[in-house]
Amino acid sequence: MKLLYGVNRAPESFCSCMKIRASRPAICRPLLVLLLMVVALLGSNGLAQQQSSIVGDYAGTLGPLHLKLHITSKPDGGLAGTLDSVDQNALGLPCEDFHLDGNALAFRVPSVQGRWKGTVTNGGSVLNGTWTQGSEMPLTFIRENASASKRSAVDGVWLGALKAGPQTLRIQLRIQSDSAGKQMCFLDSLDQGAMGLGCDNIKFEGQKFSFDVPAVKGHWEGMLSPDGKNLQGTWNQGMPMPLNFEWQSVAVTVKPPSVDPAMAPVKADDLQSVLDRDLAESLKSGALAPGTDTGVAIGVIDHGVKKVMTYGAAKPESIFEIGSITKTFTGLILAQMVAQGTVRLDEPVRELLPPGTVSKPDGSEITLLDLATQHSGLPRMPDNFNPADPQNPYADYHPANLYAYLAKRGVGKPANPEFLYSNLGFGLLGQALSVRAGMSYSDLLHKEITGPLGMVDTVVVLSPDQQKRFLAGHTAAHQPAHAWDLDAFAGAGAIRSTVSDMLTYMEANLHPEKAVSSNARHYAGAKTLSAALVQSHELRADEVPGVRIALAWAYITDTGSYWHNGATGGYSSFALFDPRADYGVVVLVNMSLGAKGSFAELIGQHIVQRLTGKPAISLNNWQ
Repeated sequence: MKLLYGVNRAPESFCSCMKIRASRPAICRPLLVLLLMVVALLGSNGLAQQQSSIVGDYAGTLGPLHLKLHITSKPDGGLAGTLDSVDQNALGLPCEDFHLDGNALAFRVPSVQGRWKGTVTNGGSVLNGTWTQGSEMPLTFIRENASASKRSAVDGVWLGALKAGPQTLRIQLRIQSDSAGKQMCFLDSLDQGAMGLGCDNIKFEGQKFSFDVPAVKGHWEGMLSPDGKNLQGTWNQGMPMPLNFEWQSVAVTVKPPSVDPAMAPVKADDLQSVLDRDLAESLKSGALAPGTDTGVAIGVIDHGVKKVMTYGAAKPESIFEIGSITKTFTGLILAQMVAQGTVRLDEPVRELLPPGTVSKPDGSEITLLDLATQHSGLPRMPDNFNPADPQNPYADYHPANLYAYLAKRGVGKPANPEFLYSNLGFGLLGQALSVRAGMSYSDLLHKEITGPLGMVDTVVVLSPDQQKRFLAGHTAAHQPAHAWDLDAFAGAGAIRSTVSDMLTYMEANLHPEKAVSSNARHYAGAKTLSAALVQSHELRADEVPGVRIALAWAYITDTGSYWHNGATGGYSSFALFDPRADYGVVVLVNMSLGAKGSFAELIGQHIVQRLTGKPAISLNNWQ
């Protein structure tokens, strides 16, 4: 069976701005349509006209894969079709169960257990919908002969680069006009493998051009240059960033990642030999080759069996920045303080801040739970974030800066806030909890979590001995990167740790009832930690289809796994635990995100696939 495309959630770094989430797993929900009643209401002539309007050949992209859809008429007046996965040489896959109800269309591809559903737009020129094959992804088909009689000045392929923290993402824009002259556009985040994200609210008036990308809640607006060769403007996805495009004669295509064959589920004790083989090319001439100074520390716990493995420059005692995985600790601190009666989940964050910091809004206001579930309505970053040193960008953003932003913006909350990943939100949450506790975030972390769990190397501020074991960070180009020091944003990404300590953290999340040993009972936080861990796993809201959120942890509904990752200027990280299957995985790397994303993420996904006996994305993809 050909697997058209399926991966776990796209990387979500501490400093990433794009946040493409097109490949996250989702639950397949059946389309409940009474087809016989629909046929009766439409009448045979109306239905035939509808069906004939979509007969033809269509092209689409699913992640990095190029697809062709061929829809034909059956002798009985129904629809038939085949699907080609061109890059995989899987041609003529039969489509079945075509259901057309008004503008709603759905069909199945049984040979790959896939299903498409969506809507027919632009008089049959565009089929806009989603593909479900274990995961749900956007998939839009465009009729191959759909072209305007008069080409628009912005029609064509445009290529730009978006600077997103330590990585630069290549962004491709494909614009074309249909037979009626209406414009369509699709955005590709080439380095994230997120292809064919549909545009909406497309406007081209004079030289002004703008569009929305609903899948990632983004907006671009700018101007077409007088010579028609450049689109110069700004991408806004919580904060504005320059994004200029240059016209291209041909579109950039992305080769799908290679996949290693499935093998029997690997036990923790046997994983070392498997990874030695799977990482051989990376160790020889890739990301972990001699001279790169890159190190990887891997921790796995499987049914109580722990295994620590290191490669390259890393040692078992090496300390790394864990980036946004810090947010899960902040969520657990919140759960601890709730269990101790110090705060309430529904308590307005305003009430924890110094008196007079921000006024009470007229309507709904942001609560601690809103911050912990990324549903506060706050943007990713504050608009007064102007680092003096881009190599250490958070060092000079202090509580006074945060309070000044809040005084201007306020703490009002939208009526129905959607999920919006916000470093600002978790920085505010960590600061507010610290103020209520009357101590620094570092001390609060020790009191509530790392002390009770005996995580002696999980800290914000390194001791002299820990500084010696702090593995130097690097960019994806293997250049030295400055460590990040966070003050007001400590709750969003300030923690440093070892793989052994993080494995202790995974074990506590897997088995909260066993989290605290008898010799740690003298910590006040030990009394409530088990209950707080359970509370931190409770699912509170939706992220995207198929993904829910607890207190910071993302929950993948079709696997039952809790997940988070992180990245700073010189480090990347991955953490996942699955209580139902009783395993957890941690990957720490002293290299930040690059054009291909996160090396830690790639290794983490690969290990999960090896543990569960599935085809594994090849580690040779990162060279």
